Amino acid sequence: MSTPTTTTQDDLRSRLPDPTQFFPEVAAIAGGMAKAIGNGSIPRTTIGLVQLRAGQIVGSTYHTVRQAGDLRAAGETEERITAVASWRDAPYFTDAERVALELVEAVLTPNPSGERVSDELYAKASAHYDDKALWTLTLAIGQICFFIPVALIGKPIPGKALGENWSK
Repeated sequence: MSTPTTTTQDDLRSRLPDPTQFFPEVAAIAGGMAKAIGNGSIPRTTIGLVQLRAGQIVGSTYHTVRQAGDLRAAGETEERITAVASWRDAPYFTDAERVALELVEAVLTPNPSGERVSDELYAKASAHYDDKALWTLTLAIGQICFFIPVALIGKPIPGKALGENWSK
């Protein structure tokens, strides 16, 4: 029987270097998106839960580690963070958070029998969020979707601070 090996954080390397050295505009795009979704119409916690779920759905270790860390730093409990993957039967989420999680799942999960975001789901979301909040939620999903290919292809180092998560 072989002994399992583990990789330490110092052993990890990204596949690609920091994209901002080639495209400095990416930093401005990221900052603009963060400013737009940080308008206060949706709790930052809800945005973090949605973005954590997006990372889980697409299988991005980088995004799941990053979003879980941000949620911990914001004071979220381990129960809520770990239950995001099974939110449907977890008792830790508000109705508004549940519909936000349902919405990100609908956006990121193919539906072979029809549109992803049904009128029924939209109606549920609009019962909890006004137009500005729905746009904020939409942009929060768009923000994480913008960075999903960056994480899946470039493989930034999970758990490292921004700017330190790319190999030189």
